[in-house]
Amino acid sequence: MRTAVLITLLAAITGLSACQTMTPEERRAADEQRCLSYGFRRGTDGFATCLQRIDLDRRAESRAQSAEMMQSMAWDLNGPYIYRDRWHHHH
Repeated sequence: MRTAVLITLLAAITGLSACQTMTPEERRAADEQRCLSYGFRRGTDGFATCLQRIDLDRRAESRAQSAEMMQSMAWDLNGPYIYRDRWHHHH
């Protein structure tokens, strides 16, 4: 039982890092596998809701990641305001 959980966790972690390389079909299949592993049956409302949740979670996650990236990029440029000022001088 415990090894199955570990494998699932590892798959989730590697799945997250390999997000960009997966095709939408592969991602969908992985999501379906995940919902099936939760005990949902294909074609049921619960299954559809499960897929939707995963999708929403993934979107929220990528939004958070890109927000973090934007923030760290802004910090690298000594804060966003200086960057914006510099930008205005050029135009």
